Amino acid sequence: MNGKEFIKALKNIMEEKNIDEDTVYDAMEQGLITAYKKNYNSKTNVKVLIDRKSGEFKVIRYYVVVDEYIEGDETTDEEGNVVYLEPSINEDAQLLLEDAQKIVPDIKVGETIEEEVTPKDFGRVAASTCKQVVTQKIREAERNSIIEEFSDKQDELMVGLLAMEDAKNYYVDLGRTRGILPKSEMIPGETVKMGSSIKVYISKVEANTKGPLVLCTRKHYGFVKRLFESEIPELQDGTIELMGVAREPGIRSKVAVASTNDRVDPIGTCIGERGSRIANILKELNGEKIDLVLYSDDNAEYIKNALSPAKDVIVSIIDEEKTREALAIVNDDNLSLAIGKKGMNIRLASKLTKFKINVKTMSQIQEEGNQ
Repeated sequence: MNGKEFIKALKNIMEEKNIDEDTVYDAMEQGLITAYKKNYNSKTNVKVLIDRKSGEFKVIRYYVVVDEYIEGDETTDEEGNVVYLEPSINEDAQLLLEDAQKIVPDIKVGETIEEEVTPKDFGRVAASTCKQVVTQKIREAERNSIIEEFSDKQDELMVGLLAMEDAKNYYVDLGRTRGILPKSEMIPGETVKMGSSIKVYISKVEANTKGPLVLCTRKHYGFVKRLFESEIPELQDGTIELMGVAREPGIRSKVAVASTNDRVDPIGTCIGERGSRIANILKELNGEKIDLVLYSDDNAEYIKNALSPAKDVIVSIIDEEKTREALAIVNDDNLSLAIGKKGMNIRLASKLTKFKINVKTMSQIQEEGNQ
């Protein structure tokens, strides 16, 4: 490939991968400087010029004019190449003023004298170096592009394909990258097949050296929230609002909804005709039960609604500000319903309303009052 063909191919790659031209050429020039010093055992100051039209490479050696030699501290880089610290010029790269004036009579201290020292076989070294630099820049550009694409996907619902698994994780193909879905973040009891489509909630997006680390889950309460938003158009247009979600994955969730239109029933809207809308959500949740709760600005009313399926509940707010504590009074027939199996109903109601709820019967209160 001649120089012009190389430049054309390079431009095509940069346009396709959306890589900044100056960034690539600067990296190539630095790479060629390192390659020259390494392959030709050079300690002098050199620079590499790349003609962006013809594709030709030139290695230019330059001497810094000094009135006396300056000693620079010497070290090595990661590849073992000699590197000079400030003043960054070693004795081999310096030229005394009296010697420099023999070449250029009016030259001054601090100026440079240059000469081309491009080796005859430098094209081979240049081709190899440029290939490495371009490959690295392509990887960096693609990694940055993927990170940018997924940076705003955290806390969102995405659909992917189950690509593979190991002992602890599933790996979900999300297009340009794969998300990690720990098996511990699956809904309890559900089974999946490799190659099948799966909905996941993106719990974390973090940049690392290989690209974005995308962590997925199906147990987060946000998964239920995003499912509702994707299935209920009225949630998208603002006719109804989702006010909160409390969840025990695989068992039960409580979802609080409110309407911005007095003529629209938020619970009925979420259920849909003959339960069609809620059925799609329940299917995705592997049979997890859902209690739809009517939200209220009145905390006592909200807690009463959240304790459903218990009925005839009387709620008294004990402390609304500091301890956020409330007392719910039920009859004997509704006590077990209010508390729920293993305390789940009252636990979810507390999470949803953000109140510590104590449930008692009237007879229990009377007994306590007599003591």
